[in-house]
Amino acid sequence: MPLLMKNFRTLHLRRLRRRFLPRMWRQFLSKLNSFNNQNGQFLKLRYTEFPRSMATVYFRTLEYLPPPLDSTSEQPALFDGTTRLYMTYTCPFAQRVWITRNYKGLQHKIKLVPLNLQNKPAWYKEKVYPENKVPALEHDGKIIGDSLVLIKYVNGNFEGPSLLPNDPDKRKLYEELLSDMDKFTGMMFTTFKGDSTTGAGAAFDHLEHALTKYDGPFFLGDEFSLADIAYITLVERFQIYLSEAFNYDITAGRPKLAAWIEAANKIDAYKQTKKTDPNELVALYKMFTA
Repeated sequence: MPLLMKNFRTLHLRRLRRRFLPRMWRQFLSKLNSFNNQNGQFLKLRYTEFPRSMATVYFRTLEYLPPPLDSTSEQPALFDGTTRLYMTYTCPFAQRVWITRNYKGLQHKIKLVPLNLQNKPAWYKEKVYPENKVPALEHDGKIIGDSLVLIKYVNGNFEGPSLLPNDPDKRKLYEELLSDMDKFTGMMFTTFKGDSTTGAGAAFDHLEHALTKYDGPFFLGDEFSLADIAYITLVERFQIYLSEAFNYDITAGRPKLAAWIEAANKIDAYKQTKKTDPNELVALYKMFTA
């Protein structure tokens, strides 16, 4: 098990006989599940099986997700040159930055520091981020907040595939979508506090229209981008709540929106961050909108 405790590990198993592969894979998953159950922690795993002649299993992005820190947790080292993303696993705003990090393959360069938002450690506000919010990024001796600022910062200041195209028209649409974010979320919560889905319908009609501007399943065309990251973490939660509380299907009559959600759900960097519990989400939103 010590191997699994590493933040990031690549394992190569080469030239295995194919008849042993299923048995070894089952044994590995059994041990992994046993470790998760005993420790109450999470490990993310992706694998690819290469051509038959090799019969190779390639394990990558095996990431240990540490438990959230609370007021009783020991203060970690701060401002020691390590890049840290202070976050929580269920926050849609922190999830944006988490997706961006994963998409660019920065698991080994940006350390996750999850916090218990109901019982935050005092040192976080006192020594890290006076606003006491997540997400926040510790990088090069400074702290940066605001998820929409952070996804652009991580995209532009770290290695890995770019999540913004060079096309000026597409960048303009990206900025327009971000400028519409407050209006979009406002219409959602107005709906949640009422008994009509009119506002939510108009908000999702707007997204449907935005998705028609370029060919491809995503806002800016064929490639997943920061525009998709900005919206998908909210839509993920709004879709759950509207379905449960209003029996409202956001994709009905909106084929582009349905295709967008389907395409996003195939992106590994996003799938790795989906921690929303539908029951907990519905209870939380009902409490906030009561």
